[in-house]
Amino acid sequence: MTGHDHDEDGYAGTATLRLGDTELDVAVELRGHFQPIDGYYHWYGRIAADERVSELAGGRKREVEIRTPEGSATGELSDPDPWGRYRITGVSTPPFAVPTSLADLNAAD
Repeated sequence: MTGHDHDEDGYAGTATLRLGDTELDVAVELRGHFQPIDGYYHWYGRIAADERVSELAGGRKREVEIRTPEGSATGELSDPDPWGRYRITGVSTPPFAVPTSLADLNAAD
């Protein structure tokens, strides 16, 4: 056992963030896991500090779309942390690849 209650999937790299009509290339670190209690996949992470994101989000919660080379999803930006990084969260299909079979899990090892 690794000390975590569940295994996490994830993605780190460049993504396209769409806030309203504006698209920005940003650096992200995303993770996620299936939550058996509610039956949904929960994903979350941080967007690297970026003045453009701060200007568009204005320190408020905002619905956004995020796209990585592995997929896209709708999520929500929350308030920035003290370092100017916005947290992003979503439920259901994440914007990154997730193993969906035992063969996928074994290939990841």
